[in-house]
Amino acid sequence: MPKITQLSELDLTADYSYADYLTWQFTETVELIKGKIQLMCPAPNVRHQRFSMYFSGRLFSYFENKSCQVFAAPFDVRLYDRSKSLLANKDITTVVQPDICVICDNSKLDEQGCNGAPDWIIEILSKGTAKKDIKDKHALYAESGVKEYWLVFPYEEVIQQFVLCNKNNSYQLANSYAGDDIAMPYLFPDLAIDLSALFKNS
Repeated sequence: MPKITQLSELDLTADYSYADYLTWQFTETVELIKGKIQLMCPAPNVRHQRFSMYFSGRLFSYFENKSCQVFAAPFDVRLYDRSKSLLANKDITTVVQPDICVICDNSKLDEQGCNGAPDWIIEILSKGTAKKDIKDKHALYAESGVKEYWLVFPYEEVIQQFVLCNKNNSYQLANSYAGDDIAMPYLFPDLAIDLSALFKNS
């Protein structure tokens, strides 16, 4: 398969697979959602990166001697309907780069990233990604079997915590955290995240 070195060589209305994605060598960062190319925003702003670094550091310390691992973007996560077994590259049509993800099943990790749903994903909203994170990825992560999903609103200083309900394969809002609350993941209830420390320098 020929290498693609310019985004302009692609038809943005066409459907692509992860096998195609692996041939792309242009500088722009993109995601692939159900076969469609999704352009990513330019480099995140300072506030976004402060939040990302806080979560990365806090979670890295917590998981340091545990079986779960934490990864920050850029990091490829290949997703598909959780009712399906492991898929070949040509059959995978969704590749996303969550801001933060936690993976407890190490068999999902390979040299390219994560093949299958992480246990916990955190997306830090920006103006360019808010609609996609709130609507499109919310549905996508539920369908793929991501057990817990956090939406972080940096300017509103709010975190929405969603937990997957297996009965109907959809998310339920478990908590909304704000201000100086202590946020606790459903999956890791002994991990206390002090939001006053997160928001104080934002």
